[in-house]
Amino acid sequence: MIHFFTTYGSQLIAKIGQHLYISAIALLLGIIVAVPLGILLTRMKHGANFVITLAGVLQTIPAMALLAIMIPIFGIGSTPAIVALFIYSLLPILRNTYLGMKGVSPAVQDAAKGMGMTWWQAIIQADLPLAAPVIMAGIRLSATYVIAWATLASYIGAGGLGDFIFNGLNLYRSDLILGGSIPVILLALLVDYLLGKVETRVTPRQILR
Repeated sequence: MIHFFTTYGSQLIAKIGQHLYISAIALLLGIIVAVPLGILLTRMKHGANFVITLAGVLQTIPAMALLAIMIPIFGIGSTPAIVALFIYSLLPILRNTYLGMKGVSPAVQDAAKGMGMTWWQAIIQADLPLAAPVIMAGIRLSATYVIAWATLASYIGAGGLGDFIFNGLNLYRSDLILGGSIPVILLALLVDYLLGKVETRVTPRQILR
């Protein structure tokens, strides 16, 4: 491994940067879309199960097939990879947001109305803080998925740590395979740890107790 770092150290840093860029943009887009949509679904009498099922169906599409579908639309590079990973990130965040918001006690919502809060204020100040642990669990799960699946972005020229892995497979080089795989695992663990810290910060103290 020392030989690997001395030979590919600069490339490794660049590939980690590419991997993080693709993963972070896809996850951020997933949060921006899935959290508001999950909140909206809790306020709808019909259609919630259909939307969540549709997101589940999209996630069952094989990653390579989805990437291949993106190429005629977006070409090659990071854009199709980000779009594909964004689609994969939706289900855990959407489902957990929906379940977290539905799990808020009606008494809390009634209390918010009694205090004169608007619909939006009740969501921001009462519902979301109480649903935060469940929502964050979905975000952490999505982050792990996205970082792992981002290795496949190498197939469509998006770069990332997958370049090492697939070059290693093609050349029968175990050092390249490990040089790509180990950083992916470490990145997933690190991001999950950091998001766990965020989860603790956004969780109301009475829930932590």
